[in-house]
Amino acid sequence: MAIGKDTALRLMLVDDQVNEAEAIVSSLRNAGIAVRPLRPESLDELAQMLGQHTVDLVLAEHASTQLPFNDVAAIVMGCGRDVPLLAVLDGITDEILDSVQAQGAQAVALRGRPQQFLKTVRTEWHDLDSRRSQRHLEAQKRETERRCDALIDSSREPIAYIHEGMHIRANQAYLEMFGLETFDEIEGMSLLDLVSSADVDAFKQLLKGLSKGEAPPPSYQLTARDIEGNGFPAVMEFTAATYEGEACQQVIFRRQEQEHDPELARQVMELKQRDQATGLYNRATFLAALEDAVADAASQGSAHGLLLIEPDHYAKLLDVIGLDAADDLIAALAQRLDKAAEGAMTARFGDHQLALLTRNSDHVATKALAGRVCAAFAGNVLEVGDSSLNATVSIGGVQVGEKIASTSQVLAKASQGVVSAIGVGGNRFELFDPGAVDRAEEERIAAWVARIRDALNNDGFRLDFQPIISLQGDDSELYEVFMSMQGSDGEPVASDRWMLIAEENALLGDIDRWAVTKAVQLIAKRQAAGKQTNLLLALSQEALQDTSMASFIASTLANAGVAGEQLVLAIAEAKVFTNLRAAQDFTRAIAGFGARTALEKFGAGLNSLQLLQHFDPAFLKLDPQFMDDLAKSSESQQQIRNLASQAAARNIRTIAERVLDASSMTMLFSAGIHFVQGDFLAPAGPDMNYDFSN
Repeated sequence: MAIGKDTALRLMLVDDQVNEAEAIVSSLRNAGIAVRPLRPESLDELAQMLGQHTVDLVLAEHASTQLPFNDVAAIVMGCGRDVPLLAVLDGITDEILDSVQAQGAQAVALRGRPQQFLKTVRTEWHDLDSRRSQRHLEAQKRETERRCDALIDSSREPIAYIHEGMHIRANQAYLEMFGLETFDEIEGMSLLDLVSSADVDAFKQLLKGLSKGEAPPPSYQLTARDIEGNGFPAVMEFTAATYEGEACQQVIFRRQEQEHDPELARQVMELKQRDQATGLYNRATFLAALEDAVADAASQGSAHGLLLIEPDHYAKLLDVIGLDAADDLIAALAQRLDKAAEGAMTARFGDHQLALLTRNSDHVATKALAGRVCAAFAGNVLEVGDSSLNATVSIGGVQVGEKIASTSQVLAKASQGVVSAIGVGGNRFELFDPGAVDRAEEERIAAWVARIRDALNNDGFRLDFQPIISLQGDDSELYEVFMSMQGSDGEPVASDRWMLIAEENALLGDIDRWAVTKAVQLIAKRQAAGKQTNLLLALSQEALQDTSMASFIASTLANAGVAGEQLVLAIAEAKVFTNLRAAQDFTRAIAGFGARTALEKFGAGLNSLQLLQHFDPAFLKLDPQFMDDLAKSSESQQQIRNLASQAAARNIRTIAERVLDASSMTMLFSAGIHFVQGDFLAPAGPDMNYDFSN
């Protein structure tokens, strides 16, 4: 089943609150997903529905009391069907994630994050659809293999399957030809053992070429020998195949009569493969070659090019030369194509349609070839009998690769391209390339990399500042620095749009150095104006791994005449966990010249407090998830009190960010938090003008 626009998602919702379940259905429908919901009200009803209905997804509220999640998971996992279970949560911690996954949930869907919720539902639904399609195809494959096996057994053609030169399957006709009674006599025997000694060396080279993926010849003649050692002339035909999951060659091994003329047989075979009017390969031969190319793309990931070519205004051309010269016209077109596409396989594919297959051709080469073929017709006069024609062509092409490894799909896309090219006036080509999306993504990333480098070289980043305000009477100036990129419209581009690209292209270290330099310059500038300003700046894990970063910061501070104490460098808790030794070394190094460290996004990990036994920061910035509905969450309040108490015992000052309201401020103050920040207090902006004396 392929999920289409009108395909309904058969969704089971396990939730104590009907309105919450309805809200989920409504949000999915608003996102364009047709939903057929089920909502059991007991565990027995849940089991009954799973047995009686086809269910695509189960969305179960993790905090449900009427239908506990662990019981729901046990029933879903035990129903014997492929039904993904998603845990619906208001928030997530590592402990909860580990728990729901251990119980069998495929994923978690966060109620308060609509985009994540929708993406998770879509992803699990599409994954389920892919698994169902795969099972359906595997069943079809097994049935097809069973029928093919029966046909091979009943065929009078001598057929065998060869893997790495050894027999792995042969039908009765093949056994009889070599004087064998059962396959046991030949199983595992080398095909070379059935070839006369005079032909062994040449045949061995052929087998080596086939093992490397080279295309087999249309036919191969040699002298074979039966089990008694008697020789007889034979002709072989090879086709790439699979047998019981193994890549192999299907061999048809035909005995020839003694009076058979090999050259005459070759000529007859050649005639069978050619179109008589054009001299190009005929449709059947071309289709066999195309199927081989498609199979090669699917199994080996190789790339090939297919072009379908039709003359523009064909009916008008026939009016000029006469209907009786139609074959002459096609022959002239074929001659021009064969000359323009030297090295490619060309064929007459239809009444007035030609085809071209170029193997091991990437999209650049295929596109260039299509352009050359188009130009070869447009730029030359076509001679047909006594007539001279200016005949152009329309071309539909496909870049054959593993993303479109289906002969029917390849031909359909090529035909669509021909129709489209003709529809807009002809004398053009349209090439369908399923890999174009990937290349477009590569080009997008390359453009971002160039843009980031330009921003580094030409100060294209923007710095904004948010005050970090003391709850304990400290009136020193402390701002957090936020970095964004200047957009072409002058508006800032959020870091989440380019930071991952920067990380994947090893640019984070350069960005860290740029940010440190600018921060220190700003501190020095304000110092010259009589303001003692401290800046908190987040660094990437690249800074921890760069052994020269600490000395760079030291020299930058010294050159600007800024004390190290005025610079606080923040590192995410998760990055410190995975780079603990480097983080320890970095902290010690910057402490040598007075700079301080902040551990940010702290408290949501599995062993956050344990980390403090190995890492000693000056500040802890609490994970912002604690601020979500803090005034109503007794659990978050207790966690904050515990973290503040543990930090105070270690003489570490704490910062709570994204403070949303006055009641949260009151709670944070009573818990002993030292500093707060957030839009409720003062939003981030380009100026540092907050009055810390208030």
